[in-house]
Amino acid sequence: MRLQAGVNDKGLRLDHFLARHLENLTRSQIQQLNRSGAVHIEGRHEKSGYRIRGTETVEIDLQPLQQTPLRPEQIPIQIYFEDQDLAVIEKPAGLVVHPGAGVKEGTLVHALLYHFQNLSDAAGDSRPGIVHRIDKWTSGLLVVAKNNLAHAALGKAFQDRSVEKNYIALVHGNLSRSAGEIDMAISRHTTIRTRMAANVRRGRSAQTEYKVIEALRGFTLLQVRIKTGRTHQIRVHLSAIGHPVVGDDVYGERQQKAFVKKYGNLGRYFLHATHLRFAHPRTSEVLEFHSVLPAELQNLLDHIRSQKGIL
Repeated sequence: MRLQAGVNDKGLRLDHFLARHLENLTRSQIQQLNRSGAVHIEGRHEKSGYRIRGTETVEIDLQPLQQTPLRPEQIPIQIYFEDQDLAVIEKPAGLVVHPGAGVKEGTLVHALLYHFQNLSDAAGDSRPGIVHRIDKWTSGLLVVAKNNLAHAALGKAFQDRSVEKNYIALVHGNLSRSAGEIDMAISRHTTIRTRMAANVRRGRSAQTEYKVIEALRGFTLLQVRIKTGRTHQIRVHLSAIGHPVVGDDVYGERQQKAFVKKYGNLGRYFLHATHLRFAHPRTSEVLEFHSVLPAELQNLLDHIRSQKGIL
């Protein structure tokens, strides 16, 4: 579908422009279209807050709204905790969190529908229970909401930055400091729309703290804590300071090629959400969970150490 912006549209936010011209769509459907990258202005994807100039051609692909009904799938997941309000689970690497462009089945959402009878729908029909996400090739702990009251409270806790999330990452190279904070704004890459970019003027603020756990020959094992939750944040930030995550062929393509020649293809990112701490939305009890490194990550770490990789 193609819309031509006119003088009466000048100054409207993009989402308001779409609502004006697509009266048969709900606000959530318009948001879904923009989130999925289905709306382009002169070939560019813009955020909902983009202001219409009144001369643009806006193209909309309505395909993302033609959703396949979600069906439970018997996909194994590890459950750390469950009660009437929430569950804490571990997402394995290789599993997409929810359906999206080109992914209609085999996601974590399909697994959640199989394992849990009740899930919140506050994030939309395609994201039952989903409060926060981690990348497909990252593993680790996630909290899942089982009703909308819990979802709202957990969402606010993430927004207020009162949820503590720690990761373990193995990165290329050796850091000059034993600890530090990366404070760089993150936004969508200007030309490669599937990537993010750091240290940009129009980006959203993002802060990542890191602490060296172990220095190895050619690598460093880090504990990473994110204060914000931007798309690809840890991977983008660590790459921006010259130390991309091992296994990341997007933000560390050059290092990844050399790594594969020496160690083989890991087939995932060496990034694992290992610690999660938050207050229960109903009881306010502080819940804390820890997850050990998956076997493939621990085995690689042991192999690097055995090759006289310890500094």
